[in-house]
Amino acid sequence: MTTSTQGLAFEQAAADYAANRPSYPPALIDAVEDLAGRPVAGARVADVGAGTGLGTALLHARGAHVVAVEPGPMMAAQLRRTLPGVSLVRGDGNRLPLASASVDLVTYAQAWHWTDPARSVPEARRVLRPGGALALWWNDQDSTDGWAAAQLARVRRFLGAEDDANQGPPDLMVRFRRLPPGLDFGRRQVAWTRRVTVGTHLANLASYSDFLVRDADTVAAFLAAERDHLSALFPGGTLEEKYVVSLAVARP
Repeated sequence: MTTSTQGLAFEQAAADYAANRPSYPPALIDAVEDLAGRPVAGARVADVGAGTGLGTALLHARGAHVVAVEPGPMMAAQLRRTLPGVSLVRGDGNRLPLASASVDLVTYAQAWHWTDPARSVPEARRVLRPGGALALWWNDQDSTDGWAAAQLARVRRFLGAEDDANQGPPDLMVRFRRLPPGLDFGRRQVAWTRRVTVGTHLANLASYSDFLVRDADTVAAFLAAERDHLSALFPGGTLEEKYVVSLAVARP
């Protein structure tokens, strides 16, 4: 599947994405401050690839002056509804619609992989003030054991990743091995959990692009089977999702 196809799929699922995707723990911002060497409160921050504003909201709540940068019209519209008081501009990391030396922090909340680092790194350098920092993070479900590991194996089989289905638990360090070269990144991982209904968990799963680009009836049948699996495991209707946020911060 192409990146453009994935991007369109995300666009069409903007409301579901906003309603069901996990946010990030407050401890993540503590880690950003530690690695960046400055407080987020009062900082001018560009949150690039902001999507529906999950990362933007966290930064805003900590007192940052955030401008959200988002290319997709539906994602941007959802962000405006969720965060009407936050500045929003249309654009992407390969050509930031921001003045040079205008921000203290550039953040990418699960969005760096949409960019071309040969262009987005120089753009981040251009818009950062002296002493500024670039922060990249990804939120991954920790599916290393228990029910989550069993579900991941079923998901891999459904998606046709038969080889992956037999490789065991996911590599939670993989994000750090894909960082752009030429920058000295400080690295941190933050573990956290959230308790949600089975319905929210499945809606979150359905919002991922690998599901969005597949036949809707086939996906619905798979999710119905997953609901049966999880309802048997969690008769109370709620479960705990475990996550690990992988954070990398550089001062270019």
